[in-house]
Amino acid sequence: MKLNGIKVSHKKNTHDCESIVITTPQKIKLPLSQHMGATCEPCVKVGDEVKVGQKIGDSEAFMSTPLHSSVSGKIVAISDYLLPNGKVCKAVEIETDGMQTLSEEISPPVVNDKESFIKAVKESGCCGLGGAGFPTHIKLNFDKNKTPIDTLVINAAECEPYITADYRETIENPQDVIEGILLVLKYLDIKKAYIGIEDNKPKAIEIIKKAASKIDNIEVVELKSSYPQGAEKVLIYSTTGRIVKEGELPSNQGVMVLNVSTVAFINRYVKTGIPLVTKRLTVDGDVVLNPCNLIVPIGTSVSTLLEIAKADVDNIDKLIAGGPMMGMCLMDTETPVVKTNNAILAFKKQKSKNVQTSCIRCGSCMNACPLNLMPMVFEKAYDTNNIEMLKEYNLLLCMNCGSCSYVCPAKRNLAEKNQLAKALLPRK
Repeated sequence: MKLNGIKVSHKKNTHDCESIVITTPQKIKLPLSQHMGATCEPCVKVGDEVKVGQKIGDSEAFMSTPLHSSVSGKIVAISDYLLPNGKVCKAVEIETDGMQTLSEEISPPVVNDKESFIKAVKESGCCGLGGAGFPTHIKLNFDKNKTPIDTLVINAAECEPYITADYRETIENPQDVIEGILLVLKYLDIKKAYIGIEDNKPKAIEIIKKAASKIDNIEVVELKSSYPQGAEKVLIYSTTGRIVKEGELPSNQGVMVLNVSTVAFINRYVKTGIPLVTKRLTVDGDVVLNPCNLIVPIGTSVSTLLEIAKADVDNIDKLIAGGPMMGMCLMDTETPVVKTNNAILAFKKQKSKNVQTSCIRCGSCMNACPLNLMPMVFEKAYDTNNIEMLKEYNLLLCMNCGSCSYVCPAKRNLAEKNQLAKALLPRK
C-alpha cells in the first residue's frame, strides 16, 4: 500500500535552541480539564497553601487522570473557565510564593509489576504529551489475553512545521527516552519497540541510535520526511507495515503508540516521584523575535512565554497552540499552558490574494491524503446532507491533518468540512 502525504516547509528555527527553564510566574491558572476524558474535581479550596507536586484535582471516572500544582503558593480563586475548544470547566488559580517548595507527598513510586507500574503512571498525571492527551495509564492497562500487543511504537516524528519540543527531548534526554521505553517493555511484556524519527532530524537519529545501540529489541526507524508522518495510522504503517483499518485501534493490530516525551517523562517520574508539572514548548512565529524552547510550569500564561520570546504582541493576528496544520487557535494571550501543549505560534496578518473558487476536479486533495480518502466527495456529501455517501467513502478514517486544504488550488475548506461532516455520523 502506498501512503500519500505532502511536503511542508519545516521552519524548524529552534532545532538548535537548548530548552530554557523559566522562572516561576507570579500567578498560574490550572484548568481542571487538561486531557481526553472526564474533568477533574478540585480537591483544594480558596485560601489553601499548596506545594509543587501536590494533587489539586482528581476524578473517580475511568477515563481521567489527576492534576497537580506546578508551583508553591496560595489558592486565590476557583472559577469557571472557557477552554479554547468552547467547553467550560473549573480552573484553579494559584498566586506563587517564588519558593517552588516540593510537596511532602512526593516520593519515587514502588514499581515491581504491571499493576504497580500502571498505578504509578496514573498517579503521575501523565497523558499523551504529543497533543491528543489520552490518559496514558488507560492505554497501558490492556488485557494481554484479549489484546495481544507485541509491538511498541514511539512517535518522535514531529512532522508539523516549527515545533521542536520532542526533538529537544531526544537531544537533551536520550537516556530517559530509552529507559522509559524499557520500563514499558518490561512491565507490559512487549517484545519489540520501534522509534520513528523523520530523516530531517539526523542528529536525533544519531543520538538515539547510540543510546539504544546495545539493546536488541529497540530499533530506530528513519522515516521519510513527509507530512503527516507522525499521525498514528501513518506512523504504524511506516514503522511496522501493519494497517489499522477503519473502526480499529492500534491495539487491534498488536501495536501501542506512545509519544517520545511521554516515555521520557515516565522514566523521570519512576525515578523521582515528581508528577507532570512542567511542559516543554516551542515558541515561534513571524512576530517572535527570539524563537525558543521553554520548559515552563503548567498553568503559565501564554503572555509570559511571548514576553520571554520577545514577540511583537501588538501585531499578533493569529495565535496557535500546536502546529500550523493541526493546532488550535487561542482567544487571547492569557490562556494558560496545559499538559498537551507543545508549541505556541504567533503570526501577523497575512496579505493573501487567495480567493475560493469552485472545485476544479483536479484530484490534488485525493493525491495528498495519507489515507487515500476523497475529500472532494466528502465536501459534496456534507453540502447535500448525504450521510450514506459519507459512510460509503469512510469519512471516519479522516484524521484532520489538513493536507487536503493545504494543496487545494481552489482554496476549498475541505478539512473544515470533513470535521463538520463527522458530526452527522453516528458513532459506533
